[in-house]
Amino acid sequence: MLTHAQIWTALDRLAARSGLSASGLAKRAGLDPTTFNKSKRVTPDGRARWPSTESVAKSLAATGTTVEEFVKLITDASGHAEQAVPLIGFAEAGAGGFFDDGGFPVGKGWDEIAFPAVTDEHAYALEISGDSMKPAYRAGDVIIVSPGATVRKGDRVLVKTRDGEIMVKELKRKTAKAIELKSLNAEHRDRMLPMSDVVWVARIVWASQ
Repeated sequence: MLTHAQIWTALDRLAARSGLSASGLAKRAGLDPTTFNKSKRVTPDGRARWPSTESVAKSLAATGTTVEEFVKLITDASGHAEQAVPLIGFAEAGAGGFFDDGGFPVGKGWDEIAFPAVTDEHAYALEISGDSMKPAYRAGDVIIVSPGATVRKGDRVLVKTRDGEIMVKELKRKTAKAIELKSLNAEHRDRMLPMSDVVWVARIVWASQ
């Protein structure tokens, strides 16, 4: 017999497989973004709330997933181990309290996304908003950031400045004194920053496309 937890876990796995959060999956399926939120999985009086067959069907259609594949997600027949990765919206990431001085996620306000291919226990996810990073990243895409990974020339990186700005760029050059960053969108200028203005630089190791 199917359980409430199995169905919701399968939807979380479906979202993760598509590089989405639960809310991102709902939006892609044309549903209210809060449809699959954890707060919606239990009624105010504590009873289990099941996802509707319509919402599941729309999610399968939006991700190109067959019913048979969804059943495998329910039974975990794929055999892939998953890791819960902290998730926050890119627009929120610049606010104080979400990262320590090393660029590692801290504090409250993070959601979670189940992701099958992350080995860095400190990795986290950001959900892109807006079009400032097109064509590399579009609104709704999810990027996985590994603050402990070695950063090399040509890597796409997440950078935080001392004035609180968070930006995604391509690393062109980094010295002890300065960092050169190439914009992912030709309409936005490249940046050169003194290292004294940079709090941390973290490597983007994966992105949904």
